Amino acid sequence: MTRIFSGVKPTGHLTLGNYLGAIRRWADEDQHRAESLFCVVDLHALTVDHDPARVRRLTRQAAGLLLAAGLDPQVCTVFVQSHVDEHARLSYVMECVATDGEMRRMIQYKEKTARAQAAGQGVRLSLLTYPALMAADILAYGADEVPVGDDQTQHVELTRTLAERFNQRYGHTFVVPRATPPAVAARVMDLQDPTGKMGKSHDATAGIIYLLDEPATITKKVMRAVTDSGTGGVEYDRAERPGVANLLDILAACTGKEPQTLADDYDSYGALKRDTAEAVVELLRPLQARHAEFSADPSYVDGVLRDGAAAARALARPTVDAAYRAIGLLPPAP
Repeated sequence: MTRIFSGVKPTGHLTLGNYLGAIRRWADEDQHRAESLFCVVDLHALTVDHDPARVRRLTRQAAGLLLAAGLDPQVCTVFVQSHVDEHARLSYVMECVATDGEMRRMIQYKEKTARAQAAGQGVRLSLLTYPALMAADILAYGADEVPVGDDQTQHVELTRTLAERFNQRYGHTFVVPRATPPAVAARVMDLQDPTGKMGKSHDATAGIIYLLDEPATITKKVMRAVTDSGTGGVEYDRAERPGVANLLDILAACTGKEPQTLADDYDSYGALKRDTAEAVVELLRPLQARHAEFSADPSYVDGVLRDGAAAARALARPTVDAAYRAIGLLPPAP
């Protein structure tokens, strides 16, 4: 049976972009068509300056939102990365297989390093090496598919390279995974900067819809969305009118219609914004209600994460133990 692994990083509150671009598909499709593992990858949140209490809080919140979005612990495995030691165990092995040059070619490393240096901040070594941890996340479970966005495809390609290299040098140990990108138009852009994605770690939040935003806040953000100066009515043109195209993409994702078709229904930006805001509010209403229930009973989420970690550990340990033996590490005495 096909096995899927993917995760979310608790570096900020989850956004509409996270939901429409990934989480909804995990819940509606992926967990039902394959053996699926979904993880809150909290170790990855340590690659930048962070508040420990906030990371813990966002980790729990992310887990609750995954469940509220429809991930069913009776169908898939939901867990926290740091609860399964095999991730860290295998990460060092992947560092020993990867090269310095491969790590430094990662686009995210270059971009985040440039931003940190521009702000006068230091760059943690883990920011350079975290693709090895991401490879370990995937390879430990023998995942066939990794649902990721465009910004993570390069890391999955590196994972494939490391798996193939390890298998060639030390004997076949790992399944070589493949990235499965989201459907077309699933990429949600910032409402104030429609040329950039709606990222949960951004400092400027006016253009970001968070999954737990109040309806009035959602409406305010959408109504203030940047549009374009073009004339001739509402048109779907990502290159020339990215702001309007982003609103149409969001409305299309909420309603199941095509953005080009929706554009024909509007002759003003105001009407498009009002309908988009209403569609987002209604889309998130049941998710927010379920999350409130889970927040009122934290023992349920705790139980899901405990059981999920146990199941994940049972899957990962044989593969990681095999990798240790293959690379030359002496097994402990029984």
